[in-house]
Amino acid sequence: MKKHKIEAFENLVNSFEELPNIGKKSAIKMAYHLVMEDKFLAMKLAHAIENGVNSIRECKRCHNMSEDELCFICSDEYRDHSKLCIVQSAKDILTIENSGRYKGLYYIVSKIEDLDEYHLKNIAKNVEEIIFAFPPSIATDTMILYIEEKLKGLNITFTKIAQGVPTGVSLENIDLLSLSKALEDRVKV
Repeated sequence: MKKHKIEAFENLVNSFEELPNIGKKSAIKMAYHLVMEDKFLAMKLAHAIENGVNSIRECKRCHNMSEDELCFICSDEYRDHSKLCIVQSAKDILTIENSGRYKGLYYIVSKIEDLDEYHLKNIAKNVEEIIFAFPPSIATDTMILYIEEKLKGLNITFTKIAQGVPTGVSLENIDLLSLSKALEDRVKV
């Protein structure tokens, strides 16, 4: 007799496996919990995902996640507008914000090819310091040099977060103490 798989369950497991850092065992545990043990949580999660996908967009100023034209950071008049921290993703902003040690503004540059030079120059014209908060690598060092070159002529001090952030590790995987220390001990570029 042929065994049959439960296709809907397998599709759910496969979907969970597509998420970062979720293996087969974890995917099966989550799928089983949602469909067999907590259907209310499953519906709540499905609604939250749908709402997030439909409501969250990119801030027109810094490219952070936002539900409005400007994110909560760009629209906060009490932030330090003299400092601009350039990061690679909105996840990096969340990580730095969780450290509680930085009160300036942000700008996301994922790849050099995606950089809107005119937009960045316009934002940077009133900034005194640009802090590069990239994980150390040859690619990010190249991006730092490229951005510095494009903003040459503006009266800006360029710094980058201090070492202590391991090479090749994304900011979301660094403990808050190390990240806080790296931000405090940033060095001039």
